[in-house]
Amino acid sequence: MAIQIFFTVAMKSSLRSPSPKPVPDNQLPKVAVILCLRGADPSLSNCLRSLLQQNYPDYDIKAVIDSQVDPAWDIINETLQQQPAPNIQVSLLQTVRETCSLKCSALVQAVLELKDKYEVIALVDADTLPHPDWLRQLVSPLANRRVGVVTGNRWYVPMGRWGTVCRYLWNVAAVTQMYFYRIPWGGTLALKTELFAQTQLLEKWKNALCEDTMLRQVLQETGMRVQFLPALIMVNPEECDLPSFYRWVKRQLLCSRLYHPAWRAIVGYSLVTTLTPAFTAILFCAALFTNQWHLAAWLGGGLTIYTLVLVLLIGILERDVRQVVQARGEIIAPFSMRAIARIVIGIPLTELVYATAILAAIFMQRVEWRGITYHIKGPWNIKLVKYSPYQHLDQPVDANASL
Repeated sequence: MAIQIFFTVAMKSSLRSPSPKPVPDNQLPKVAVILCLRGADPSLSNCLRSLLQQNYPDYDIKAVIDSQVDPAWDIINETLQQQPAPNIQVSLLQTVRETCSLKCSALVQAVLELKDKYEVIALVDADTLPHPDWLRQLVSPLANRRVGVVTGNRWYVPMGRWGTVCRYLWNVAAVTQMYFYRIPWGGTLALKTELFAQTQLLEKWKNALCEDTMLRQVLQETGMRVQFLPALIMVNPEECDLPSFYRWVKRQLLCSRLYHPAWRAIVGYSLVTTLTPAFTAILFCAALFTNQWHLAAWLGGGLTIYTLVLVLLIGILERDVRQVVQARGEIIAPFSMRAIARIVIGIPLTELVYATAILAAIFMQRVEWRGITYHIKGPWNIKLVKYSPYQHLDQPVDANASL
């Protein structure tokens, strides 16, 4: 409980911190916004429309699509027919590198095609819905010479399937850890292009599974730091089932295992906060079975208090995030009593799935990501097993399901 309270207080203080001072238009650098696509995310069309309407003086969008048969291709074309824009360039992935993920292949291609006029690149995922000031807020802190990377984070909505509820609960805890350990999120991220000359970042991307988790260590070579901005908490309303959540969380944990120096601390935190309540629940059942009513009362009371404190901490962060989101004119559906009840029930279910996922991630040597399997021999020893284009038949039946 003390661990949970500590991380929550740290995150809460960040959410309440003032935003950086705005930078005048004539001092904002030219930016290339890179959008890597494989499959049609439910929010892709809205994401693209939002990117085209940014309150930013000088930026270009570089979209890299996996293949011409990819369903994202049609959505991009339809959106641009309805809303033509001169500052977007759409290209196909030319080289499928076997030594990194497809997303890293697309990023390397986009960066190599950039010209020297760009001082900053911004990364965005297709499930992100940028508000009009998203790019301005993302880039402005880079005016500080000590800041090399600026990032936000995702925030899910706990409605619908049990997998969606569990993902929401896991992500609430993950966001607090990512803030504390300075783990960047590639779904909303900006970095100075000078980093490519000062570090081996581009070479690392050519041999990596993910693009963002490594950035903290890369920045240490330059003396710069990662800055998290609470104004860049991005709401994601997509759905997922329990198997999808399990696969997704294993991949998140695998990336931390491969590229983050605090991996052991993350494992320790995860095991303490999942196995301790599980072990207590087992003792509670054993006490009931053996008629040790006094012990059962203490154990049951402890579990009840712990669960209520978790719900309270979640409520505190949820309220603060809603204030951030509402300040920029967005609305999140209010919690109902049914949603709160599902959260209470979902806490032990999330802890069970999380404990299983963390143990699996420790020993994982293969991972599937959007239909492609990768063999993992080490952080910089990634093997793409077999490539095939993503097609319409690969899309989920549920149009609001996360890929």
